[in-house]
Amino acid sequence: MDKFLDLPKWQLALLSGVLIGAAYPPSPMGFLAWFGLVPLIHLLCNASPAEGAKWSFLTGITVNIITVYWFGLNSGAGLFPVFLSLTGAVLYLSIYWIIFGMCTSWYHKRTGYGLAVLAIFWVGMEYVRSFGPLAFPWINLALTQTFSLPLLQIADVTGSMGISFWVVLINTILYAGYGSSSGLKTSLQIITILLVLISSLGVYRISSIRNENIVDQISTAIVQPNIDPNQKWEADFRDRIFDIMDSLHTASIDLQPDFILWPEAALPVYLRINYAARRPILRKVRYSDIPLLTGTPDRRNRDNNERDYYNGALYFTPDGSMQMYYKMHLVPFAEYIPFSEKFPMLKRLNFGQGNFTPGRDFTLFEVDSVSFGNLICYESSIPTFVSQFVRRGAKFLSIETNDSWCGHTSGVYQHFQIARLRAVENRVAIARSANTGISGLILPTGEVAEKIPYNKQQIILAEIPIRDLESFYMRFGELFAIICSLISIILLGIGWIKNRS
Repeated sequence: MDKFLDLPKWQLALLSGVLIGAAYPPSPMGFLAWFGLVPLIHLLCNASPAEGAKWSFLTGITVNIITVYWFGLNSGAGLFPVFLSLTGAVLYLSIYWIIFGMCTSWYHKRTGYGLAVLAIFWVGMEYVRSFGPLAFPWINLALTQTFSLPLLQIADVTGSMGISFWVVLINTILYAGYGSSSGLKTSLQIITILLVLISSLGVYRISSIRNENIVDQISTAIVQPNIDPNQKWEADFRDRIFDIMDSLHTASIDLQPDFILWPEAALPVYLRINYAARRPILRKVRYSDIPLLTGTPDRRNRDNNERDYYNGALYFTPDGSMQMYYKMHLVPFAEYIPFSEKFPMLKRLNFGQGNFTPGRDFTLFEVDSVSFGNLICYESSIPTFVSQFVRRGAKFLSIETNDSWCGHTSGVYQHFQIARLRAVENRVAIARSANTGISGLILPTGEVAEKIPYNKQQIILAEIPIRDLESFYMRFGELFAIICSLISIILLGIGWIKNRS
């Protein structure tokens, strides 16, 4: 191990980036994250704050290129906007690595206890990254651990950042044994005990949830139409889209579900205001007595004759009523320009993005007297946002998404695995309909009960179990992350005071 860590510094930083990046889905090698940070930790414990920032930046750049390269493959935008978004995202997300590296090196240099607080600082970094219009908890380190169901179960208490905590802690313990065979042996023994303990608790938690009574069960026909998004809005293909969705609607009705779930923007039309397009759907809903939830764009006129455009979901019920939900957490630079609500002139900028207006209400739908919340695409990656629906009474969640813009890339698989984290955090089942995949049903344990693979047109009849479960995370949110962040601030303050005295 001595020779391993004697590599040139830039190689160590790069190595950490490759190992951590390779641990993210769809890779099955999430265990790489257990030691992937060791080279970087070695650098941070032997570097000035400036050097710590530099090597962390290199690691961050490497990780982010590997994990979000699919930003640069968006077929719905031009080459320049796509390149700009990828470059901007990689650089922006790497800033948080700089902060983490600089704080860790500075604290270790001042106190000598950098290793003891490494995992706490990491959680603080992830928590800060979850705020604001550019929040991106998508790539939290917890996502690397979805290969092992038992390891995810602590998320119902700590949230996904608690998973990130123990991953960094394992790296720290491993590095603490660096330098001697006996120290390394002790570190491996501690890590083994820690993994066995966490896994055992996870297995017990999975078993206890499976044994909880199912108080109700909602069946849903989850539709994956597998339609090329680049063709959807072409005039020549429009009638074909309607024919496909109509036939899938008929096939779904034949399964006799309690409700039918279509993906985001399933039809190339503003359904709420287009009666001609809406009529055949509503007729089938009334005739079959089966509600339908579909994603749809929408627009509303304001008093000043200007229009607001929305990415929404429309719920058709057999009594003829309709209910709308408008996406609240829009994708920056894809669905809107950040801060354009406060500065309307920003909407005039055109990088090929949409100019949607965010919704304001956590709308709940109801099927057979059971309330549920619906998430549209990127919203499912925001943990605190998702838990708001459950806190307001949702007994299960649905996700409507269209991940096909970036083709068959790792982003598709990452987004599906993110839904598993949300299910565990809130202990609710999640029905997911994606245009080209991956669609399926995820249980409150994070288990995948049903799944439609990518690039396949299919309908599955999924039985959503309703259990009276209430998670600590759902009630108290990011309490664990808040505590870690406060401790980080206090420790940095103490280090600063010691430096001045």
